[in-house]
Amino acid sequence: MELILWLHAEAAGGEPDAARPLTERGRRQAERMARFLAPRLPAELRVIVSPARRAKETARALGRSFETVERIAPGCAVAEVLGAAGWPDGERPVLVVGHQPTLGEVAAKLVEGRGTGWGFGTGAVCWLQGRPRKGVREATLLLSIEPEILEREERRG
Repeated sequence: MELILWLHAEAAGGEPDAARPLTERGRRQAERMARFLAPRLPAELRVIVSPARRAKETARALGRSFETVERIAPGCAVAEVLGAAGWPDGERPVLVVGHQPTLGEVAAKLVEGRGTGWGFGTGAVCWLQGRPRKGVREATLLLSIEPEILEREERRG
């Protein structure tokens, strides 16, 4: 199973937290990452998204349908993300658009088996693949990329 973790793009401050929109920079981050991801994503991909406005706005940049999943809201536990995604036995690849620190904790748990999370910049993607090894499901890191790398590439033309 492939699990793609996409941290929402940069959001404005304010309250309530769930209503925070993307900033102009955040919209550019989401669009840039969506352009990078779109030709690489499997056709049968399932996209699940936090109910927070900033996560939904990030996901919309892909131009694909998605499911809003309440249990992956800001502050959720690693187990909630993995359960919502169907890890490790899901039949389809899943892209999760969510929040830190949870997405970083998911990545660290699956790849390193530890609970302290990895740092992701806003709009970053971490692409994992589950592989059975000696009867245990491990995750292999396939890709980790931040929007700033893509911006650099665009400037180089």
